[in-house]
Amino acid sequence: MQSESARMSSAAEAKFRIDRPNSQPRAVKVIALDPPSERVVKQLALQSWQRASFLTASTFSGAPRRGGPFSMGGWLNDLAGRTKDLVNEVSSADLVVMVATAGENAAAAALIGEACAVKRVMTTALVLGGAKSSDETLSKMLAQLRPHAMMLVISSADEYINDMLTALRA
Repeated sequence: MQSESARMSSAAEAKFRIDRPNSQPRAVKVIALDPPSERVVKQLALQSWQRASFLTASTFSGAPRRGGPFSMGGWLNDLAGRTKDLVNEVSSADLVVMVATAGENAAAAALIGEACAVKRVMTTALVLGGAKSSDETLSKMLAQLRPHAMMLVISSADEYINDMLTALRA
């Protein structure tokens, strides 16, 4: 009796094989949430990626004062400094990766996460500085990100972000 592996390798089964790559690369938006993570995101952008776009939200100042106007534009930028519309960026993404640094403010994660939820776009948050940060500092950052990210990763080194984006097919 032939094993299942041998049978699947036979010429009769070859007609059922798909001779194409497993799947298309994802359209990934990588967004730095604070100035230290912006430095890392800018370094990542210098590398060759399939369908990744790199943005910054490090100038996000939070919600307007009570009764004040709020705009979705003006705080999300590409790396050349051009203003980008959050809804348009999220709409064209399969995955949004938010990069934050432990001990910094990640207030923009709430707005980005909400836009992703409305558009049904998967979110991942990567936290930098995990090896050098106290448990209390990490806990505060995780509390800011957890409600807005489907997957949270604490990175012990900045280089890990590159590996993570490669694994996510960026």
